Amino acid sequence: MMRILVADDHAVVRNGLKQIVSDTSDIVVSAEASNGQEALNKALEDDYDVVLLDITMPDRSGLDILKEIKSQKPELPVLILSIHPEEQYAVRALKAGAAGYLTKESAPEELIKAMRRVSGGGKYVTSSLAEKLASFLKTGAEKPLHQALSDREYEVFCMIVSGKRVKQIADELSLSTKTISTYRSRILRKMNMSNNVELTRYAIQNQLAS
Repeated sequence: MMRILVADDHAVVRNGLKQIVSDTSDIVVSAEASNGQEALNKALEDDYDVVLLDITMPDRSGLDILKEIKSQKPELPVLILSIHPEEQYAVRALKAGAAGYLTKESAPEELIKAMRRVSGGGKYVTSSLAEKLASFLKTGAEKPLHQALSDREYEVFCMIVSGKRVKQIADELSLSTKTISTYRSRILRKMNMSNNVELTRYAIQNQLAS
């Protein structure tokens, strides 16, 4: 029986995932976590075949949790299941050690297939993501500006270009408004831009926002 740890801050998502695997004979959700720290603690304290991890968590970034899990349990497959489109986070997640990346719009059948694939030691990426990875790995290709951002800076960048204000971002990430403002300043400096409008325009041009 494949034992799954589901880490997502929304109870409705966790319940939905349990419903999906209830139709299988070889997969069971054996534990749940509603925030990043809880996910990390459970992943390290017990044995699972796959961790199903969301990127956007209320206390710590899913990417941070992913890196810590992989540093302490490198053999444990982590499958990212996120609301964010592949363009935003997939390459970063795979670079950080994820065994696969799916959006929450994926069909239940694809999710089951992905969990079985990664539990057996394989990787799971969609065909569209495979193309993005090939482009990313192309030698000599000019790297886009946003790749210079740290994972946390990139997370704040995505929230800014989605239209969220500093206080809202601070509340969602459990950080101070001063810290978010500092991140924003770093983002603008690294990307050689002067305001949120320029960031948003860049995000739209690079398919990082709609």
